[in-house]
Amino acid sequence: AASPSIEAAAPEAAVDEEAGLHQVTSPIVGTFYRAANPDAEPYVKVGDFVERGQTLCIVEAMKLMNEIECDASGTVVRVLPENAQPVEYGEQLFMIRPT
Repeated sequence: AASPSIEAAAPEAAVDEEAGLHQVTSPIVGTFYRAANPDAEPYVKVGDFVERGQTLCIVEAMKLMNEIECDASGTVVRVLPENAQPVEYGEQLFMIRPT
């Protein structure tokens, strides 16, 4: 009988953890890249502090490399897509805890 109540509490905890987080979404359809090239370090990692206007990633669309900038300052909490994964317009890319 304890299992259902524990399972019911788990989704609420996930919602609470993401409450107040800022979502950075993809402005275009394309391929998500965390770094400028395969040998480079990612632009940002979980735990990094980012400033408004800082490049977070690249979304390649039709052979054009589009730098996606952060639109809020804060700490990167989650990077949602995997590197080189296709992304859709409006898809969440990063979760940032604003400061």
